[in-house]
Amino acid sequence: MASPGSKKLVAADGSDEKLSGNLGRDSDSGSSSRSSGVEGGTFEYFGWVYHLGANKIGHEYCHLRFLFIRGKYVEMYKRDPHENPDIKPIRRGVIGPTMMVEEMGRRKVNQRDVYVIRFYNRLDETRKGEIACPTAGEALKWVEAFDEAKQQAEYALSRGGSARTKLNMEANIDLEGHRPRVRRYAFGLKKLIRIGQGPETLLRQSSTLVNDARGDGFYEGGDNGDAIEAHEWKCVRTINGVRIFEDVANFKAGRGVLVKAVAVAEASADAVFEVISKLDKRQRYEWDTVTGDSELIDSYEGHYDVVYCVYDPKYLSRWQSKRDFVFSRQWVRGQDGTYTILQFPAVHKKRPPKSGYRRTNITPSTWEIRNLKKRTDAEPPSCLVTHMLEIHSKRWFKWKRTSYSKFEKTIPYALLLQVAGLKEYIGANPAFKYETSATVVESKLSDVPNGVSDVPNGEYVDEEMEEQFYDATDSSSDEEESDEDDDEEDKKEIKVKLKNVSWAIASLSLKRPKAPGASNVLDASVDPVNIDPSQFQGSLRKGNGDKDSNCWNSPSGMGFMIRGKTYLKDNAKVMGGEPLLTLISVDWLKVDKAVDNIGLHPKCLVQSEPGKKLPFILVISLQVPSKPNYCLVLYYAADRPVSESSSLGKFVNGSDSYRDARFKLIPSIVQGYWMVKRAVGTKACLLGKAVTCRYLRKDNFLEIDVDIGSSAVARSVIGLVLGYVTSLIVDLAILIEGKEETDLPEYVLGTVRLNRIELDSAVSFEE
Repeated sequence: MASPGSKKLVAADGSDEKLSGNLGRDSDSGSSSRSSGVEGGTFEYFGWVYHLGANKIGHEYCHLRFLFIRGKYVEMYKRDPHENPDIKPIRRGVIGPTMMVEEMGRRKVNQRDVYVIRFYNRLDETRKGEIACPTAGEALKWVEAFDEAKQQAEYALSRGGSARTKLNMEANIDLEGHRPRVRRYAFGLKKLIRIGQGPETLLRQSSTLVNDARGDGFYEGGDNGDAIEAHEWKCVRTINGVRIFEDVANFKAGRGVLVKAVAVAEASADAVFEVISKLDKRQRYEWDTVTGDSELIDSYEGHYDVVYCVYDPKYLSRWQSKRDFVFSRQWVRGQDGTYTILQFPAVHKKRPPKSGYRRTNITPSTWEIRNLKKRTDAEPPSCLVTHMLEIHSKRWFKWKRTSYSKFEKTIPYALLLQVAGLKEYIGANPAFKYETSATVVESKLSDVPNGVSDVPNGEYVDEEMEEQFYDATDSSSDEEESDEDDDEEDKKEIKVKLKNVSWAIASLSLKRPKAPGASNVLDASVDPVNIDPSQFQGSLRKGNGDKDSNCWNSPSGMGFMIRGKTYLKDNAKVMGGEPLLTLISVDWLKVDKAVDNIGLHPKCLVQSEPGKKLPFILVISLQVPSKPNYCLVLYYAADRPVSESSSLGKFVNGSDSYRDARFKLIPSIVQGYWMVKRAVGTKACLLGKAVTCRYLRKDNFLEIDVDIGSSAVARSVIGLVLGYVTSLIVDLAILIEGKEETDLPEYVLGTVRLNRIELDSAVSFEE
């Protein structure tokens, strides 16, 4: 039986109306057959998920379903169609350009933790649906699958498909009534990609995962961050195979000692994250000496929870009474698959101090779990686990000087040794290493000559299918249709054979003309205009150095690492140079609700006489959710028009999905609380994939409205940042991701440094 989330590549024949093409991948793995004139192929994902919903009387259901994504089409089955060729889909639809996909985090369903994905129509959010996966890693892969399907649809439109096809892409028809006719593919299949382990894994909620791998479209290469940090880590001791470091630079700055424990775990980052996040007492007793007796008090938005823990004093001899503590956990999964977990001491009304226990505060700490690259497909997965915390300097230096000290009986020391317990626990369970074998599955008919297919164009016969997928899953008929069959299957003993398949990524590249380098991004045939920043006054003033507060500056791009010319071959990154665009002004606004299209406001500098004379302005509006809401607006100017054939020109005039796949931001906390630094990180982020971005192309400017509140993860991180914003110095770099060799090397579009911003200084924005 197929396991959750496979992916295959189907070659396509070529007329302009065929849905075949590039999905923006750079991977060299995989192969496909092509006939003459073909520029691409169709990606396919399939596998087991939970379908969540409610029937007509409001009864909530959670059904195991087989989901199939092929090109822009989505189908849902009760059983695996590969093993049941005659089975009909119970849900089907197309993925249109207005479909939005959001990863909602962890949720408890039927007494089990699952990771929920929500999809909806951005023009009508009442049309929505939800599916769920047993692990965060599988959920992310499904999000990528839906995103690729959107790109496939966009490419079909760009190829000049029929008017009827374009209407279908925009249709919002409820999926009630008869099933459209579908002819299944049979030939031309080459490689498969599977997400997850199969229905038996979903049913038992196993934490083991398939081998994780990079998808170049969404993952940033390189092991370290993309901004240069001022840490100086020194290994001071090795205990049970775990290295313990201290930040010498942090100590020199006169603050408490920042320390971390680092070890390699022989499992994927997804699997290690599941072990750390699970509060099952029997499992935690095997590795966790501090928070083994824990219970979940509350959870919020899928990425934040509050935990209550009791501790027996006999393990820490300095304590004379039983201890308990409450702490919060906030977790983020980066686009490169790295997990960051923040742990803070907390207070909760459900767990006030109780008699017989002494309430204490747990030391703030962070976990970072990052996949290590595999040299071969046969090599088992592994990840680097880092646990970091801040320790009082007196205890720390005494412990370093002596072989034994009271520090070894403290919670901070026990927290550091959690890494050793985790490493040994995973090493003692071979299932983490060997349960997912690397096997490539080929189609039985993969030797069919190019161009041979029983289905024209290598596609479904799309005779009547116009419904979009969020309409399909929102219907209650899934509950009505499924009850009888589900009851019958529950009475049977389901025998499943696990087919482990490696996460192998097949890709095709569009044939594009060679793009010029950064020097040719702006039109060299036009004389540059003089940009006078004094003509543009924003509500936030320009500063006079790093010691200044509540102001902005424009730093060099040399503090950021960007993709070099040979990145697609060796993942090599280079130091960024001077920004291509000039930051001319910054607005710090206070708004009642998020405001789009600020560039059209009569008082916006874009509409001023000096603004209209500029060849090109890039307006980036970062919409910050809070009470009240804030809006940080950055204005970048070019001294010459943008060359249409350049990567920037294609971005400025491209489709929204093209922009979403390339609009990249690199953050860096230059100065501030170390926990905030760990939460924000320094990895590049494709903003269009992480949050909702809306674009406005008018006259001589492009505006990008970034809705940070559209993501639960982004909301939680920005909430932490706002709590410390008056003590932070933040650098941001903006660039266009280079996905193909013609787009490399990358160049920094613009930078900004925000110095200790004061929330109260925001100017009220009146529409």
